[in-house]
Amino acid sequence: MNKIVKRIIISMMILLVVVLITLLGVNFFVVAKTKSKILTEEQAKELEDVDCILVLGAGIWGERPSPMLEDRLLQGISLYQNGVSHKIIMSGDHGSDNYDEVNVMKRYATERNVKSEDIFMDHAGFSTYDSMYRAKDVFEAKKIVIVTQKYHIYRAIYVAEQLGLEAYGVNSDPQTYAGQNMLELREVLARDKDWFKCIIKPKPTYLGETIPVSGNGDATNDK
Repeated sequence: MNKIVKRIIISMMILLVVVLITLLGVNFFVVAKTKSKILTEEQAKELEDVDCILVLGAGIWGERPSPMLEDRLLQGISLYQNGVSHKIIMSGDHGSDNYDEVNVMKRYATERNVKSEDIFMDHAGFSTYDSMYRAKDVFEAKKIVIVTQKYHIYRAIYVAEQLGLEAYGVNSDPQTYAGQNMLELREVLARDKDWFKCIIKPKPTYLGETIPVSGNGDATNDK
């Protein structure tokens, strides 16, 4: 092996190490910066002037929420019933007529005695970044409590704060989910992606007219 080949190999190895250190460093930074904002339900009840509870979408099975989404919904409903906020944003993917997370989410909540007018549907919550951006710019929220699983909540809080929201999170992890290890691995990369995204702050996929969360959630109904 000649000297040029050796130098190329060494350079590639150094580059790989630098990339790995950067990826893991960003991941550690996002977690460290936000972990103090993760609350128990009892702690969340002590917050004042919370504009809304933001429940993030997580997939549906036909007309039913997936187990992960159902756990998020149950936690969000519990926070609502315990007075953390009188408004809920259901933010998820409604990118086509054949796939509609948010109406499934709203129906699940209304069947459990959440008032329809207290539920806002964010039909264009296609990503964590989009959901946080729209919570602030479309729904005009300022102080929110985010509900999602622990592996995801660090990034959600980080993005929200970088976009100018006062954000807290409550975990919804009563069980272990299929593919949990893969979810954790993918989340490391997602944290790096959204860390960079928060530097350049692109607009979300869709914005649209403002629908203040202080108003009537039925304004977001499409059925």
